[in-house]
Amino acid sequence: MKKSAMTNGTLKPPLKWAGGKRWQIPYLRPFWEPHNDCRLVEPFCGGLAVTLQLQPQQALLNDINVHLINFYTWLTKGLRCRIEMKNQESLFYAHRKRFNELLHTKKSHTREAAALFYYLNRTGYNGLCRFNSKGEFNVPFGTYKTITYINDFSDYRNVLNDWEFQNDDFSRLALRKSDFVYADPPYDVEFTAYSKGGFTWEDQIRTAEWLVQHSGPVILVNQATPRIEALYRRLGFRLRYLDAPRRISSSGDRAPVREVFATRNISI
Repeated sequence: MKKSAMTNGTLKPPLKWAGGKRWQIPYLRPFWEPHNDCRLVEPFCGGLAVTLQLQPQQALLNDINVHLINFYTWLTKGLRCRIEMKNQESLFYAHRKRFNELLHTKKSHTREAAALFYYLNRTGYNGLCRFNSKGEFNVPFGTYKTITYINDFSDYRNVLNDWEFQNDDFSRLALRKSDFVYADPPYDVEFTAYSKGGFTWEDQIRTAEWLVQHSGPVILVNQATPRIEALYRRLGFRLRYLDAPRRISSSGDRAPVREVFATRNISI
């Protein structure tokens, strides 16, 4: 069954993504609108919820997760998924095994890998994207009662073709002076298996020090841990706070998470 990719004239994020920021759009839009002729840069683009909602004319979208960027690259080519897609445990583990075989045989850039990544994302537990020390996708089967899959992603092609995708360390992005940077790095928490190599406290510091060098508008969001607050306050960011909905928790806790919303070279 084909699921509509549109909501109120806007493309939906094609993936389930832990920590998605679509809920932040009402807070972000007043900062973005005076600068909507700028290029939007997301050094940690994740599920694309923010960019798809803000709909910039130009965007530079980067993520260190090579499989995520491969999927988006195939969307720009009009991806059609030809694999079987059902919410079935045995099929999930068969597809997970095949995906990991492609990774081991250096075929992670293929159309098949992109289609499998989509299926595993939609069907796996809570939209997690996690890899073990061998670089193998190891998220277990999910607990959804029903899932509707998209087979034909042609709706995304025209929009994403105007945006540039990059798979690199954020510090290697070539920023323009006028770029509007929205940075949503991994939370400052113990879980760091989003990509092989993880995201350490040293990476959090590198992110902050890289952002402070940019002369254009900057927005940073992260969990409001004491050391994150101290880091960005020391670097001259203006700090605001938001209550983020908690969608994934190993303990079952669904209480809102306090996030820092740090801004620089921008005001409303």
